[in-house]
Amino acid sequence: MSTANIYDGKGIYRYLDTAAAWTLAILWGMPLLYAIWTAFHPAEFSTSFNLMAPLTLDNFRKAWNAAPFARYFVNTFMLVTLVLSAQLVLCTLAAYAFAKYEFRGKTILFALVLMQLMIMPDVLIVENYRTMGRIGILDSTLSISLPYMASAFGIFLLRQAFKSIPKELDDAAAVEGAGPLQILWRVYVPLGRPVYLAYALVSVSYHWNNFLWPLLVTNTVNSRPLTVGLQVFSSTEQGVDWSIITAATLMTSGPLLLGFLLFQRQFVQSFMRAGIK
Repeated sequence: MSTANIYDGKGIYRYLDTAAAWTLAILWGMPLLYAIWTAFHPAEFSTSFNLMAPLTLDNFRKAWNAAPFARYFVNTFMLVTLVLSAQLVLCTLAAYAFAKYEFRGKTILFALVLMQLMIMPDVLIVENYRTMGRIGILDSTLSISLPYMASAFGIFLLRQAFKSIPKELDDAAAVEGAGPLQILWRVYVPLGRPVYLAYALVSVSYHWNNFLWPLLVTNTVNSRPLTVGLQVFSSTEQGVDWSIITAATLMTSGPLLLGFLLFQRQFVQSFMRAGIK
C-alpha cells in the first residue's frame, strides 16, 4: 500500500470522527437549545420557532414564585458543600494511605473499596433508609449526605494522582522535619489540586442532580433540594406549561452549566494527568 493511500485512509477516518463528534454535540445540544428558547419566550411560542417572537423573563418570575426556590437553593448548596467537604477529607486520607504506606491487607482493602464502584447506590436505598431512621436524622440535610461521604471513586482517583508524585519529595520534606500529615498537606494536596478540582465538579454535579434518595428521606421544604422541589411543576391538573418548566429547569441547572464552562479545560486536563495509569 502506498504512503498516499495510508494518508488518504487516515484523512477519511479523521473526517468520520469529526463528523460523528459534531453529530453527537448537536444531538446533545438540541434539548438545551429548546429549553433556552422556550424559557425566554411566551408560552404560545414554545412549539413555534418564530425568530420575531418577543423575549420575556416572565417565565422565570412565575417559576420562582411557584415554589420556595430560595430555600431550595440554600438546601442544595448546604448539601453539596457538606458532602464534598467530607469526601475531600476522607478520600484524601484514604488515598494517601493506599498510595504511600505498606500494611497488612492493603490489596484486599483496596479491592473492597473498588467493589463499591460496582454497586449501584439504588441497591442500598432500603437499608440506608432504615439506618437513617434508626439514628433519627430523617428529613435533614445530614440524612441525604451521610451515605455519600465516603467515595470509592474519589479514593481511587486521588490514589492514582498521589502514586505519580515522586518519593523524593517525601524525603525532602521529612529532612525538613515535616510529619506525615504535614507532608500530605504541604506536598500532596497542592500537587493534586487539578484532580481535586475535577473530582469536585463530578461530586457537586452528581449530588446537585440526585433525585431519588433525597425524595425518599425529605418531607418538608426545610430540607428538600432543588431536584425534589421541581416536583411542583409536574402536576398536570391545570395543564403543563413548558415555558415555566424549562425556566425552572434552567434556574436549577444554570450554576452547573456555568461551572463546567468555566472549568472545563482544568476538568479534562486533570483526568488526563491523573489518571488512570
